[in-house]
Amino acid sequence: MAGLPVSRKTNKTIQTQSTEKTRLESRLEELLSGVEGVGKVEVIIVTGDEGNDNSFSMNGQISVTGVLVSAEGAGSAVVVQDIQQAIMALFQIEANKIRVMKMK
Repeated sequence: MAGLPVSRKTNKTIQTQSTEKTRLESRLEELLSGVEGVGKVEVIIVTGDEGNDNSFSMNGQISVTGVLVSAEGAGSAVVVQDIQQAIMALFQIEANKIRVMKMK
């Protein structure tokens, strides 16, 4: 059978997932930085298995299982709650899978 070796398919899949993850991180940073009181933000999105039905999935290839946010405005409990609620709504993940920290 003709076709690409498994390792190439795997590498291409990993590259596609990495690109999508970076795009999601950038988009989330842009969104959150536009929210009043949040200020500058940096985001890391943690991804998991495709088979996890309790997480956000892009084209069945990438699942968001956790989010780490560093924000200038995270010293305010209201801002932290706003960030958590936005992420929960976007990715359909629980609050305990979201960590918001104050940026120095």
